[in-house]
Amino acid sequence: DVQLVESGGGSVQAGGSLTLSCVAHGWTEAKSCMAWFHQPPGKWREGIAAVDRGGSTSYAGSVKGRFTASKDDAKTTLYLQMNDVKPEDTGVYYCAADRVCSPVGNYTYWGVGTQVTVS
Repeated sequence: DVQLVESGGGSVQAGGSLTLSCVAHGWTEAKSCMAWFHQPPGKWREGIAAVDRGGSTSYAGSVKGRFTASKDDAKTTLYLQMNDVKPEDTGVYYCAADRVCSPVGNYTYWGVGTQVTVS
């Protein structure tokens, strides 16, 4: 069974940086699509970054230019480098994975999330 485990969350001051990681334990395929989702307090979860099977990345407008997603297929690990964070970046960050990317956020595997608080 595949289990996604996020790490790296915590508290950071506005303008600072934070790096999140997500390891896909039990993933046996050579390639994957992995994505990051953000759920602000009291709001719906939304996709903010994805890395597809070929390594191409896509970002939501709210994080483009500030966040960088990358994936190490050999380690089945997804990263999110968060720079110039803002208070509105506060929330729970979830990792998701599947064989292919879903434009509507339908992924088979999800992590339990990691909290990021920006003050």
